[in-house]
Amino acid sequence: MDDRISSINEQGEYDPYILSLTDEDGKEYKFEVLDDIDYNDGRYMAMQPVFEKGEEMLADSGDLVILKIVDDGNGDEALIEIEDDDEYEDVVSVFADRLQDFFEIDDQ
Repeated sequence: MDDRISSINEQGEYDPYILSLTDEDGKEYKFEVLDDIDYNDGRYMAMQPVFEKGEEMLADSGDLVILKIVDDGNGDEALIEIEDDDEYEDVVSVFADRLQDFFEIDDQ
């Protein structure tokens, strides 16, 4: 996993970090990585979907995608859903605090 997140490059231009993920059916999705954190012995990443068409963006809920970064057993990293509700709520709260100046976050 690249430790880089979206940033402003030397020319003052926005430089998003786009990550492509493939689901179990082989469908590819693109996400812009907004932030990543180490929290309570885990690593987590907050992302938002990237769309090719404006209609897709308008149809999207606008929710952040938050996944846990884990070792896949082969020495590589994988992203998984956070299944524990308490863990998820804690991580969402941390990201909400960190990203509140950049995004309107409804953590209810």
